[in-house]
Amino acid sequence: MMRLLHFLKPQLIQHVAALGNCVSSGRCRLNRASCHLLTAEPLKPAVRQGCSISPTMDDMLSRSVPPLPPYETKEKSPPPSDVQSLQFMCYYKALDRGDRATFLGKLATEFGVDHAQVTELSGKVVQAQQKRDTGTVLQVEDRLRYYLTPQYKVLFSHISKLEGGMKFLVDLRADIVESLASKLADGPHIREMSGVLKSMLSEWFSVGFLNLERITWQSPCELLQKISEYEAVHPVRNWTDMKRRVGPYRRCYAFAHSSMPGEPLIMLHVALMQQISGSIQAIVKEIPASEVEDGNKIKSAIFYSISLTQQGLQGVELGTYLIKRVVKELQAEFPQIEEFSSLSPIPGFTKWLVGVLNSQTKDGGKTELFLESECKEISDIAGGPASESLKRLFNSNEWMRSERLVKALEAPLMRLCSWYLYGEKHRGFALNPVANFHLQNGAIMWRLNWMADTSPRGATASCGMMVNYRYFLENTSANSTKYLRTKHIEASEQVLNLVSQFKRHSKL
Repeated sequence: MMRLLHFLKPQLIQHVAALGNCVSSGRCRLNRASCHLLTAEPLKPAVRQGCSISPTMDDMLSRSVPPLPPYETKEKSPPPSDVQSLQFMCYYKALDRGDRATFLGKLATEFGVDHAQVTELSGKVVQAQQKRDTGTVLQVEDRLRYYLTPQYKVLFSHISKLEGGMKFLVDLRADIVESLASKLADGPHIREMSGVLKSMLSEWFSVGFLNLERITWQSPCELLQKISEYEAVHPVRNWTDMKRRVGPYRRCYAFAHSSMPGEPLIMLHVALMQQISGSIQAIVKEIPASEVEDGNKIKSAIFYSISLTQQGLQGVELGTYLIKRVVKELQAEFPQIEEFSSLSPIPGFTKWLVGVLNSQTKDGGKTELFLESECKEISDIAGGPASESLKRLFNSNEWMRSERLVKALEAPLMRLCSWYLYGEKHRGFALNPVANFHLQNGAIMWRLNWMADTSPRGATASCGMMVNYRYFLENTSANSTKYLRTKHIEASEQVLNLVSQFKRHSKL
């Protein structure tokens, strides 16, 4: 037996190393022997005869998720086995989408908090409080805090220390978020696990552990490729387009983490211009390659795209810190910059508008959102009842090709969009997620721009409109505090005038 173990030991080390490479690379490169040696059940007669049997989900979870050590030995308990954690990672990566959701559901439900222990300790806290025994209260509360730790948290904590483990956990949470959104997995246990993992990631990816990187045309090709693929607001068309976005009068920054080398976490594109732009076409248009950047022409910095590249980091505060860091970088490079602003999309406006039109249509094809004169003009141009014509128009981009329709729709759509941004709320905060993000950062709702994004994407999302959120640096902290505490939206005179027009001329 000892000779057999001595013979197998070098092979086992090779298989463990192979498994580590599999996990860190994100692709399963194990040969069949490695996979079965590391993940198969204990040998059974069928296995000895050459029939390899993979473990069930229950077996994999029971052997991989370490129990929470007793409170008395929490500082002395040995760490979980690296091999078992690697087995867990490899096994999970081999599952398909549906099986992953089932696996996550089992992990969340069967390896969470010991509720019986928590109930018992809660009762002891109450008893100690009734006796006014402060020392005992504090001791039992400490024990209670410990036993409120889910069992899977111990596994996650250990995986984070392994090579490729942090990326695995980020991807795991992305799967949880996707499973919840698609209803493949649901329930309080898996939602709780998502929150626990988000809290852990928030600590590991706090701003003190992040590195700010400027992306240039000289950056590694693989990084430029990822920046191109991850761009979610204004898709990169080709390498020439990518070169423009990191060239003269443009900046691209990303946060990186030492545990995920070569993986941008969130990225911000900036245009350096003479004034705040109200058109994305003016920013993404071609710039001559021979043009040399002239600092004297730069007075404004416009944040025109911010994209989270790792969906598992949803809810982890990265965007706010990225903007603040980039502002400092730009101030150091261009002290003359006087204006900081976003040029932001308005996702959801067209969908909201069509929904309101469907619910507000009057008899005779009229709608209370538009003035009677506006309805008549639209009917004359479109050749049909205004409400039906509008719904048909907003379901395509054809109306943007008609100068008459573009002119007729400007006034009503500008006031409707201003209300959508300023007046439509979710729990008292701005309904639009982009507006809510910038307002939380302390920006003001500064300018609504007509025909600012005439691309199919912009037309579909917001009837071609975009909005500037202006950052007055001396006021951002006060604005942010006021918005978060009182839900008050700071807005410019232009926006407030449009909102007033909506209140006078439109009814919801």
